Amino acid sequence: MTASQTTIDLATDAAAAADDKLAHDIVAFDVSEQIAIADVFLVCSGNTDRQVKAIVDAIEDRLRDVAGRPTRREGEREGRWVLLDYVDLVVHVMQDDDREYYALERLWKDCPVVDVGAAAPTGEVFS
Repeated sequence: MTASQTTIDLATDAAAAADDKLAHDIVAFDVSEQIAIADVFLVCSGNTDRQVKAIVDAIEDRLRDVAGRPTRREGEREGRWVLLDYVDLVVHVMQDDDREYYALERLWKDCPVVDVGAAAPTGEVFS
C-alpha cells in the first residue's frame, strides 16, 4: 500500500509552508509499507530555534483549514526538534545538528521519496 493522494497533498502543503520560512533540506518519505502509524514522514531543517518555531507555526497555519490541529505536537519548548502528528502525515522540523545526529534519512533510506515540490535536498550533510 502506498500513501494516499490526500496525504501527499497535505505533505506538499506542509513542505510549501516550510519553504516559505526558508526551511532547507525538505524531504518526504512514503513510510506506509514500513510502519502502520503514518503514511508520510516530512523532514526539514531550520538554523535556529526561532526559525524551527517559525516553520512549525507556518505549517500549522497552512494545514489548519485542511487537516485541523495536529493530533500531537512535541518538542516545541526547546525548538530543536519539533514533531507535528497529523495521523497519516508526521512532520519533523529539526535544527541541523540534531538532524545530522539522529539521521532520519538513513533510517528511512529504503522508503520511496515523495515529490512534494520543494527544492531538492542538498544531500551533502545528511546522506
